Amino acid sequence: MKENILITGCAGFVGYHLCRSLSKTQYNIFGIDNLNSYYDVKLKKDRLKIIKKFNKKFIFKKIDICDFSKLEKLFKKNKFNIVINLAAQAGVRYSIKNPNQYYESNIKGFYNILYLSNLNKVSHLLFASTSSVYGDTKIFPTSEIQLSDKPLSFYAASKKCNEIMAYSFSNIYKLPITGMRFFTVYGPMGRPDMSLFKFTKLILQNKKIDLFNKGNHIRDFTYIDDVINSIKLLIKNKSKKNIPFQILNICSSNPVKLKQFIKEIEKNLSISSRVNKLPKQLGDVHKTFGDNKSLLKITNYTPKTNIQIGIKKFVKWYTEYFK
Repeated sequence: MKENILITGCAGFVGYHLCRSLSKTQYNIFGIDNLNSYYDVKLKKDRLKIIKKFNKKFIFKKIDICDFSKLEKLFKKNKFNIVINLAAQAGVRYSIKNPNQYYESNIKGFYNILYLSNLNKVSHLLFASTSSVYGDTKIFPTSEIQLSDKPLSFYAASKKCNEIMAYSFSNIYKLPITGMRFFTVYGPMGRPDMSLFKFTKLILQNKKIDLFNKGNHIRDFTYIDDVINSIKLLIKNKSKKNIPFQILNICSSNPVKLKQFIKEIEKNLSISSRVNKLPKQLGDVHKTFGDNKSLLKITNYTPKTNIQIGIKKFVKWYTEYFK
């Protein structure tokens, strides 16, 4: 008998790829999303169309995780074995001007998921966290045991709250929970607010790129397929500790300078970029570089896609999608 799996934020970047990848597996897949207008809703709807094309039995409901009443009915009607919470208000810079949306979705909404997962005896809850919780650390590579109590943005703070809330539920109710700290995920069907998408679009339009910190940022770019493979392996690898809680970095552990990243985009587009060199922006960290040994130990998997392959695949998708 197939297990029921709920994926929140299923029309988002990671949610879409996960639903599509799980289509041919042993799960009945249920997806929810509020389809908000933080970025182009058409892209979200196109993702849903592709998921349904790959999986005719995929069940989608337009539900916001902040709507406790609708969420409660969904949990009651369907006995979910696995819940993967990817629904969240994303973006470091957006959180500076719109902190209320991060409180509503990332804290209040996540509490609803925690509460209902426990009430309905879900066997494993997995949720998305972020490398941003490490703040502007100077210790590299960053491992999960490092302090992460000085987030530089409210987005990062909201995700740190998720980790703390989840730990307490795991401790009190013995609810098996896995938190996943994603490091700059990129790839086809990606978010328009992320650097790869924005840079590609601006270069093709012959417009200048805004390079904050004068382009001296360093990022642990992690290709979407590696993220999805990691999540799929973690579904069956819940913590066996007395408190069944674990936090894991999902990262390539291969940091790249932003300038090198841009050169790779230029190479694939055969166009040179024009740039505005700007000072470091509020909330931004200089460098991310994660340690993925814990992921390897638990899943026997290490992300392996380099930016040469990842950017090539993204540019191919972008140029086809925006013909």
